[in-house]
Amino acid sequence: MSDILDLLNSETGKQIISGVSSETNQPEDKTASALSIGLPILLGAMKRNASSPEGANNLLGALTNDKHDGSILNNLSEFFGGGVNEDVKMDGLGILGHILGGSQDNVVGAVSKKTGLDVGSVIKILTVAAPIVLGMLGKEKRKKNVQSQSGLEDLLGGMLGGGRTTQHKQQSLIESLLDGNKDGRVVDDIAGMVLEQNKKGSIGGMLGGLFGK
Repeated sequence: MSDILDLLNSETGKQIISGVSSETNQPEDKTASALSIGLPILLGAMKRNASSPEGANNLLGALTNDKHDGSILNNLSEFFGGGVNEDVKMDGLGILGHILGGSQDNVVGAVSKKTGLDVGSVIKILTVAAPIVLGMLGKEKRKKNVQSQSGLEDLLGGMLGGGRTTQHKQQSLIESLLDGNKDGRVVDDIAGMVLEQNKKGSIGGMLGGLFGK
């Protein structure tokens, strides 16, 4: 299974970035940067929620829904064509609220500061992207027949990418951000790990611009 950043660096990822960029009227490079930082944070938040039996059951239930079976990835030109359906946006807002809870403002603010996008634009980008991420998760859940809490945590860890040590460090940083640490260095560290994982990819190049490299 490819991790979330491999997906963004793929042809499918280019479609997602282009579509989200058009939908939110933001430049593709900044959209890519917001997604490459924001999506690992969303996955980390889901992994944190899945660490409790109740949270894992809730997420497994959401992934069983036909809306999140992965079919959203099958025809992205249709998904983005003519504008994203309002029902999908409402689903995206609900996903963000459920995943991030009271940490949403802190996460959105941190991504905004790192990318230079205003808060409203970051919310729009993550709102459109959230159903796609859940669809990718749902597809992998069905493919691997994941039914347990431990299986779900492993699935989310795989999507975060990197080895066990990298995943642990990244998860710790994400949880620090979710716990309300407003120190911009936390998201800098998260972005730095993303950059390290994608030195040769287009996402890495765009993130390199954020660091002045």
